[in-house]
Amino acid sequence: MAKFQKKRGKSAPGISTASLPDIVFMLLFFFMVVTVLRNAELKVKVVVPEATELEKLERKSLVNYLYIGKPTKKYQSVYGTSPRLQLGDKFAIIDDIPLFIEKHKIKVPENQQGRITSSLRVDGAVTMGIVQDVKTKLRKSGQLKLNYSARPRVD
Repeated sequence: MAKFQKKRGKSAPGISTASLPDIVFMLLFFFMVVTVLRNAELKVKVVVPEATELEKLERKSLVNYLYIGKPTKKYQSVYGTSPRLQLGDKFAIIDDIPLFIEKHKIKVPENQQGRITSSLRVDGAVTMGIVQDVKTKLRKSGQLKLNYSARPRVD
């Protein structure tokens, strides 16, 4: 029988790191492309009221935000200083709410459309008249899950 001898002094070759910068830049580029920094530019001033009993919303993709407040200084020359409704990135009237809700429903899978919540971000200085009109239009368009945004009270 032949004897097998171990080869001594030979080691495995080193791992090449030449492609490492390429991989790092590909990952960096991927995350830069898919990251969403901000959904909507706020065109109204919203300082939400304080509250003590708060719940965090589970899935932000199932939430559509309606902003109500006075236009910022940049837009006051065009829209005045009375409270306005902002849907997405633009000012809207209350009659635009059903279309806004339907556009959001299209983006959500059909089995989760019943879980969509409308979140009202209302400035604390706004009167309840416009808020009540928005709530009525939401109810008529079939959007019954409603949430008021607030910040935690600091004691």
